[in-house]
Amino acid sequence: MKPLFLFRPEPGWSVSAQTARDMGLEVHGAPLFAIEAIEWDAPSPEDFDGLLVGSANVFRHGGKQLEKLTKLPVHVVGEATGDAARRAGFLVGRTGRGGLQNLLDELGERELRLLRLAGADRVTLRLPDTIKVETRTVYRAVPEQLGEEDRELLVTGGVVALHSGAAAERLKVEFDRHGLDRALVDLAVIGPRVAELAGEGWRSVHIAPAPGDSELLALAQALCQTDAQ
Repeated sequence: MKPLFLFRPEPGWSVSAQTARDMGLEVHGAPLFAIEAIEWDAPSPEDFDGLLVGSANVFRHGGKQLEKLTKLPVHVVGEATGDAARRAGFLVGRTGRGGLQNLLDELGERELRLLRLAGADRVTLRLPDTIKVETRTVYRAVPEQLGEEDRELLVTGGVVALHSGAAAERLKVEFDRHGLDRALVDLAVIGPRVAELAGEGWRSVHIAPAPGDSELLALAQALCQTDAQ
C-alpha cells in the first residue's frame, strides 16, 4: 500500500490524519502553512444582506470584529464552514456543494449585497448581475517548509491529498525547491480548481466526487490501494 501525505493546516490536519489512520492508511505529512489573523474592521451590518464565507478559518481567526456581524445570515461553502459559523454564533443561510462559485451562482436568484470574509489568498469569483460583493481579509497563510522525513519518503512516491488551492501551490513550490519527482506521486484533490492549481507532471490527478474531507480521503484510500494511472 502506498503512503498517504496530508498537507492541510491545523486543526484540519489532525482531524484528517486520524480519519485516514482509522481507515487503515499510513499517514505522513504536516501543514505546509500556518494560519494567522489579520487586523480588520467590520463594516456596518446595515449595508449588507448576508455574509459569504469560503473557509472555517474566518470564524477561527476573525476575532472580536465578527461579533458586529452576527445578525447577518452566513452563506457558506460547505458543512464544515457552516458548523464553524454556528459555533461562532451565526445563523447559516445557504450551504454550498461544489465550491464557492457554485454557491454564488445559486444565490444569484435574487438581488443581494454580500460581505465576503476571506483569506489573503482566495478564489476569484464571477459575480452574477444581481449580486454585489464587498470583501474583508481576516486571515493569511504563512508558508512552512516540507519536512526532511517527508522529503525522504516522497523520493519513492506516494499519494498526496490536497484540500485547497493554497496547499496545491505550496506543494509545487516545495517539490521544485527540493528537486522531487512529481511523476512518482498520485494526487487526490478536493475540486477542479485545486487540480488546476496543482499543475502538470504528476503521476495522476483525481478529483473527489464531492468537496468534503470524507470523499477526498475515500478517493485517497483507493489510490493508496491500487496502482493508479
